Amino acid sequence: MPDGPRLVIRIVARGSLNRFKLQQERCQASLSSIAAARAPSSAPTKPQQYAPRPATARPSAPAPAVRFSDDTARLQKMHAVRNSAVGLQIKAVIELLYRTRKALTAKQINDATYVDIAGNSAVFESLRNNPKVHFDGRCLFSYKPTHGVTGKDELLALIRRFCDGITVKEVEDAYPSVLDDLQALKSSGDIYLLSGEQDIVFPNDPRSRLELDIELKKLFYEIKLPKDMLDIEKDLRRNGEKPVTDTAKRRAAARIFGKPSKPKKSRKKQRGLTSRTRITNVHLPGLFDLPMDTKDFI
Repeated sequence: MPDGPRLVIRIVARGSLNRFKLQQERCQASLSSIAAARAPSSAPTKPQQYAPRPATARPSAPAPAVRFSDDTARLQKMHAVRNSAVGLQIKAVIELLYRTRKALTAKQINDATYVDIAGNSAVFESLRNNPKVHFDGRCLFSYKPTHGVTGKDELLALIRRFCDGITVKEVEDAYPSVLDDLQALKSSGDIYLLSGEQDIVFPNDPRSRLELDIELKKLFYEIKLPKDMLDIEKDLRRNGEKPVTDTAKRRAAARIFGKPSKPKKSRKKQRGLTSRTRITNVHLPGLFDLPMDTKDFI
């Protein structure tokens, strides 16, 4: 056989042999994998490890829950205030402003008294026009005293402007310690404080303090007044003064009609509330126990 065909046959046979070996390897690999899958695992399995969970931040303590009873009481009070008379609501606001002496917003007043100024036009207009309330035109309400003095020096300067005196009622709402300052000014001799139906304060001007001569004082105390009112009235007429009393006329009437007896003052029996007592304005509780003079401005 020639060399050419023999070479071709050899190459074809070698290729077939290689393909056969490759198929054998693949089959052997498949068998090995099947056997491994069917055979029980002899190696001990490790227990599953569980990683601990990361610690989470502790939640903050919850806010204390509002008890139903407390909230109900608050809502009932709010309802009672907001449905009360306008005058009673104005009184509550003025008392708050007088007590705090601060400029407060409508919300702050609402939180303290439950008076809804922003939601009640009648209350707002009454406060805005009240002479005891100062409104800045935007949102602040404050107490407005009769005289805007803030200390003892300003108080003394105010009293000195009223030579004929000024009532304590006009200055007692100026600032919280005004009554103590009045007593201090009285003790220092800067003012005179006269008590009566209306306590009146007079300035003690240092320029009016005069030193009188001892002889003049002696002459004054040596003057003897007549004991009879008729003689006093004659002396007054002699000096061109008209007496207020007329003793001669009063005595003549007493001789004719007799001396009138003084009427006895009947003591009124204080009676408490009974079943027949008629009570009015029961819908306005607490309206008539206002401090100072605020009831004149409601």
